[in-house]
Amino acid sequence: MTAATRAHLIISGLVQGVFFRHHTRKNAIRLDLTGWVRNRPDGNVEAVFEGTEENVALMIDWCRTGPPSARVTDVEITREEATHSFSDFTSRYD
Repeated sequence: MTAATRAHLIISGLVQGVFFRHHTRKNAIRLDLTGWVRNRPDGNVEAVFEGTEENVALMIDWCRTGPPSARVTDVEITREEATHSFSDFTSRYD
């Protein structure tokens, strides 16, 4: 069994209103990651990814560009210990 890792991201730029959450969820599911993604009131997108180191790294790389209509200017990454508290990957609206 491969050890899990967790990454908490704040993605800045033109990242709301460009289907960023939709594409993030789609890619996270494809990479067998759990966690969540949401829009923040400050215009950024926040996400938590949990899974294998390789797949979390692939997801972080994808977030540096995002979907075609996004313009990512910064990705703040905080590495955390995996909690295994998610059963799937969801879009949050809170």
